[in-house]
Amino acid sequence: MTDTTAPQGLLLDAMGTLIGLRQSVGTSYAAAAGRHGISVEASAIDAVFPKLFRAAPPLAFPGLEGEALLQAEQHWWTDLITACLGACGHREPLPPELGTELFQDFAGPEPWLVYDDVAEHLQRWRDRGLRLAVVSNFDQRLLPLLESLGLAPWFEAVVVSSQVGAAKPDPRPFQRALELLQLPPEAAWHIGDSAEDEAGARAAGLRCLLIRRPKPAGTP
Repeated sequence: MTDTTAPQGLLLDAMGTLIGLRQSVGTSYAAAAGRHGISVEASAIDAVFPKLFRAAPPLAFPGLEGEALLQAEQHWWTDLITACLGACGHREPLPPELGTELFQDFAGPEPWLVYDDVAEHLQRWRDRGLRLAVVSNFDQRLLPLLESLGLAPWFEAVVVSSQVGAAKPDPRPFQRALELLQLPPEAAWHIGDSAEDEAGARAAGLRCLLIRRPKPAGTP
């Protein structure tokens, strides 16, 4: 039988679960590239981005912290941007400032939206005494991003793969969140939107619920 015992805590994915993009990745990347004299179609980037994103190494950097970690995070995204533009036919070296610009753009709230039902659910869960944490395959930008979007006060912990040194479906990000909430696996559920969420949660001993959101073209 499936265990339907109510949880004491919830671990929530971020991208595609709590927040999403206002426009496609290709639209943002093409606009930034255009400002640097690179002409590429947004639809072309949207066609290649999901595959290249999935093929990239994990966004996780064991043993790094501080400035070294920040540089590794930005380098990871710059490599992905370079691969996307290369797959769309741009063979010349990219201007170094393009990767930095896009990295900084997505650190702010402008490209993002909070899904309409999120605040209602977070309030209900907090009213019921549930302890909440975010577990995301993302980097350090997520913490200030959640603050600027008004979501940070709901959560006792935010665990990102780059800092913990492992990315979903590895169970370690979930285990770290459970440690911070001081909860055993059987006392918490995970809510996410991907196969990595489900596999990682189950590997950590958590029940997982998947949510499906409409997303812009090119979203992995």
